[in-house]
Amino acid sequence: MALPERDLEQLRARAEHLDRLRLPGQVADTAVVRQPVHTVYVPADRFSAATVGQWGQEARCLVRDHGRPPFPDEIVELVLGKLVTEPIEDLRVDFEDGYGRRGDDEEDAHATAAGAALRTSPPAFSGLRCKSLEPDTVLRAARTLDVFLAALGPPPDGFVITFPKATSAGHADAAVLLCRQLEHAHGLAEGALRFELQVETPQAILGADGRSPLPEMIVRSHGRLTGLHYGTYDYSTALGVAPAYQSLEHPVADHAKAVMQAAAAGTGVAVADGSTNVIPAGGTEEVHRAWALHARLVRRSLERGIYQGWDLHPGHLVTRWGTTFEFFRDGAGEASRRLGHYLGRRTRGHLDEPATARAMARFLLRGLHCGALRPGDVRHPLEVLEAL
Repeated sequence: MALPERDLEQLRARAEHLDRLRLPGQVADTAVVRQPVHTVYVPADRFSAATVGQWGQEARCLVRDHGRPPFPDEIVELVLGKLVTEPIEDLRVDFEDGYGRRGDDEEDAHATAAGAALRTSPPAFSGLRCKSLEPDTVLRAARTLDVFLAALGPPPDGFVITFPKATSAGHADAAVLLCRQLEHAHGLAEGALRFELQVETPQAILGADGRSPLPEMIVRSHGRLTGLHYGTYDYSTALGVAPAYQSLEHPVADHAKAVMQAAAAGTGVAVADGSTNVIPAGGTEEVHRAWALHARLVRRSLERGIYQGWDLHPGHLVTRWGTTFEFFRDGAGEASRRLGHYLGRRTRGHLDEPATARAMARFLLRGLHCGALRPGDVRHPLEVLEAL
């Protein structure tokens, strides 16, 4: 070949400096890691060790009292089973908007009780949302985390801290500092505490310099950041959207989430949608109307590549699980067939590239992780991911 060895060495050295926003401890985007399909927010003063079971029971009672939700019988049976075995995948004890401002002694007591309760029976994913790291609430946030961890002990697998109202990369710096301080104070290993940032201000999407601060937030989180969560109502209000039109499907919401997805792509940081404040309560007609709305919003997010959202009411579990199960079961057959054709180098209606094969494999694995699919429903996904 004509290229001299020194040129190739120079080229290799330059390639090693290409930055893909991945840091030590950060999960690669191609890793097969379970992501919860939702995060349930429960105000700290209402949380106990019985909360998960109570939410499942309340959701089943809604089905009993108001009739079958809008899904095929097979899906309804899967939902009812999930509401018994694992009604909540990810639970966040809330000390922020859902809790409000209390006296220090009262919040300390709730933090102690909540930490002890979570220690007895944590779900697969869990954590707490403290108050913002802004100047007027940062010390209260630190105190709540300190008291909570003292009662919790070593955090369980899947534990994460949610920091709300992030506006700049400085919030990531503050979150990292606080996590390190807490690890030192409680004798935890370096990196034991990981966190999410809530994107609920316009400044988090577009900074004063005309750039999005989200990529820098990811870099400056030093591998501790697990997710970016969209805050529906704070974000919409900040942009002047009237309350009647504040929704996950408003154009301002779609823009914000598209920026979040672009910033997080390839970093292993998950993106989560926000919530709807329309709850399935009241008469049967009202419950079914709320179910239909929530099901449509969940499906919309899934189709747009956002696999996690917030749930605020036990009734939301019915349509969260029903819609999620239906989504994965609808697509499993075609994904499995196309993967088989891809691995066998057969052309049957699609010329799939490696990236598409990876996407189909990950789709099937997501379906397995949440319980929508059984091992017999899925062929080839691990084989594809290992080969590409």
